[in-house]
Amino acid sequence: MIYNRLTLKAFLSILFFTFSLSISAQPTSDAGKTLFKNYCAQCHAKDMKSVLTGPALAGLEDRWADYPREDLYAWIRNSQLMIANGHPRAVELWNEYKPTQMTAYPNLTVDEIESIILYVNETAAGVNKGPVGESTAVVAVEKSSNSWMYVLLLGVLAFLALILTRVIGSLNQIAAEKEGKTYQKKSLLETLTSKGVVGFVIFTLVVLGGYTTVNNAVGLGRQQGYAPDQPIKFSHETHAGINQIDCQYCHDGARRSKHAVIPAANTCMNCHKAIKEGSEYGTGEITKIYASVGYNPMTNKYIESYEEKSEDEIKAIYTAWMADRYLAEKGIDKLDREGERLVKEQWSDLVSSLTNDQKKTIAGPIEWTRIHNLPDHVYFNHSQHVNVGKVECQQCHGKVESMDVLEQHAPLSMGWCVNCHRQTEVKFGDNEYYQSYAKYHDEIEKGERDKVTVEDIGGLECQKCHY
Repeated sequence: MIYNRLTLKAFLSILFFTFSLSISAQPTSDAGKTLFKNYCAQCHAKDMKSVLTGPALAGLEDRWADYPREDLYAWIRNSQLMIANGHPRAVELWNEYKPTQMTAYPNLTVDEIESIILYVNETAAGVNKGPVGESTAVVAVEKSSNSWMYVLLLGVLAFLALILTRVIGSLNQIAAEKEGKTYQKKSLLETLTSKGVVGFVIFTLVVLGGYTTVNNAVGLGRQQGYAPDQPIKFSHETHAGINQIDCQYCHDGARRSKHAVIPAANTCMNCHKAIKEGSEYGTGEITKIYASVGYNPMTNKYIESYEEKSEDEIKAIYTAWMADRYLAEKGIDKLDREGERLVKEQWSDLVSSLTNDQKKTIAGPIEWTRIHNLPDHVYFNHSQHVNVGKVECQQCHGKVESMDVLEQHAPLSMGWCVNCHRQTEVKFGDNEYYQSYAKYHDEIEKGERDKVTVEDIGGLECQKCHY
């Protein structure tokens, strides 16, 4: 009797932790694809064999074969630290590719790194035929196989727990009979509903629930690759890439305020009074801008008392414009069936894009879907980084000029920010903001210091971001 509860609890504990380990993250090429897309694809070729901003990744393990596996992990997490410490392989790579710095990812786990390496090796060998982000048959089989293995393992452990419980009950009954005592053997239902088992199940649920809650809270805003559909199909590649419009022309708050700001439709109108047809989506998407601000592209004038117009009146204006564009494109005088269908679809799309459960009218601001989001307890000032620190937009947002659909490039985690502050060199130069740091200026002039990082000027102080 004495050992009954202790043995049962010990075995259930082993069952719980064994199962927890079995369902923990395992290196898979499926996970590696996602990680590669989020962390590596901006600088490394997707075929793993070509050289882009960074080296070709095929043969990565062979190039690090002379060093412990942990050195490769350290290189991927923080290459600049290894270079600073004089690691031979790290210095060799730096001399070959400098001054391009590899972004540090100190929070990558061993399993995540191994998943990336697995995906790189399979892609280089021709196993993964699809582009980054698409599933392959090999991955699907592997993932399915692992899932069945975990379920089978759980079933075996549960069966063993049941057998052990029954054995313990029989032993207790024999011991009681030898002592001349009466022993009431518990049924399976009584065993499963006993205080010990119920208490352990509650404990397990609390632990798993707490872990899930904390993990989700920590992951708030860390949605690399998040690229939601927007009410208007706006291509950054077309605007910032092909037409080379400066980021701060639209996001003018970045240089003068905490927020970069989403541009008002009036900013769009600076160009689209003249440019009335999109290079990729034609008339439909630009017409949404006109409808939101009440601009009639056929008369080139803003509509008087636009907010007071009924939806039917607004519809008449913009469907006439859509029809006019279609007739001009086709060189015909009257709408055919295809034209009627196109105008109907464009108008329906316009209404659904500019209205929702909260916004009932077409007129008014365009409600864009937010992509980048920091927790409320984090203070971040765009002007401090853009205007004072001279940080390029691409350093945090990636190569926006090559994104047709904008996505979140960086994890925006505290570790990512802290690591950037440790590595980023402050551009003293003629920047008046940094003239007060006389000590550092003197040390640089005397040759006692070759650079000053954000960390040196207080960039790791907690109250800078949390106050």
